[in-house]
Amino acid sequence: MQLVQRFELYACLQCGKCTGGCPVSLRTDLNIRRIMRELIFGEEEVLKKEAIWDCTTCKTCTLRCPRGLEPSEVIVALRATLVELGRVPKTVIDALEATYVHGNPWGRARQKRTDWADGIKVKDLTKGEESEGLYFVGCAPSYDPRLQRVSRSIALIMKVAGVDFGILGTSESCCGNEIRRLGEEGLFEELREQNKEKILSSGVKWIVTTSPHCLNALKNEYGLEGIRVYHYTEFFLELFEEGRLPFKNPLVQKVAYHDPCFLGKQNNIYDPPRDLLRGIPELKLLEFSRSREISLCCEGGGGRMWVEGTGRGTRNSEIRVKDAEALGVDIIATACPFCLLTLEDALKTMGLDEKLQVKDIAELLSEALGLEVER
Repeated sequence: MQLVQRFELYACLQCGKCTGGCPVSLRTDLNIRRIMRELIFGEEEVLKKEAIWDCTTCKTCTLRCPRGLEPSEVIVALRATLVELGRVPKTVIDALEATYVHGNPWGRARQKRTDWADGIKVKDLTKGEESEGLYFVGCAPSYDPRLQRVSRSIALIMKVAGVDFGILGTSESCCGNEIRRLGEEGLFEELREQNKEKILSSGVKWIVTTSPHCLNALKNEYGLEGIRVYHYTEFFLELFEEGRLPFKNPLVQKVAYHDPCFLGKQNNIYDPPRDLLRGIPELKLLEFSRSREISLCCEGGGGRMWVEGTGRGTRNSEIRVKDAEALGVDIIATACPFCLLTLEDALKTMGLDEKLQVKDIAELLSEALGLEVER
């Protein structure tokens, strides 16, 4: 297959570090080393493996490869081949079609994309208003009722800090990060050009994203030269260090921070979230044994929000909750919409939602600032 030359797979040592470090290999049929081997030896049967859709594209395999290969991108390329052949799970087809028609994988109405901002006055940069920066909200934080509290928190915090920002309103489309990782390169390119045109015409100097997945796409795959792209934790840390975030409410809580893969492993952002949490009065920050570069993937990335998968046994999100319970923390903090949803679902499934909480860092910051986020 052409993928062997494209990804230089003949350099593969078959050492197995990719599979050994894979966060889903133990509970699914995904065996990256075997897939690489079958590609090298020309076994076309690899395309029949349902486990190709189990990958979360967390990048652990790529980080651990001693030859500097990119196994996670090989998986994405295999998915792209399956998309071209029309051999795609029904749930993936639905998500791709919804994104093409409505601009988001859930098929929610475009005119409802700004409902999260109800009661908050925010500039719409597609209606002639101007601002220094853009808040790129993202799909899930725009539509999901639980995540709308996060987007509202971010907007209100920026207002407290006196930040000049706007949004793309109902013209904002999916960033395409998960779309590309589901193998639909053509749709990703279309989404990129739609968003890029609106971003460049707005004249903004910087962008803040809610999601690490949006950060990854806009920062690394959009080619927005001259525009700095921040995850909100990076941006808020700068505001905090400038004295523009006056945390007045102490939070007497023990908190463990869960590193999102697309924030940490993909973009090397580990300290800003932790530094923000340490800045909250009386909050005690604890660390999971598996954190930073070896953080446990929640299994929400790589399009897995729309794939059933071959998983069996205990989910990673449930393992994470058990880790938090053993640490004796009150709150699992994270900074990713997908992580928040998967971890909170695990809490409810395990019946621990009255003992533990999962909160986005933005929610904790808004509490420390004394903001009224609920509508």
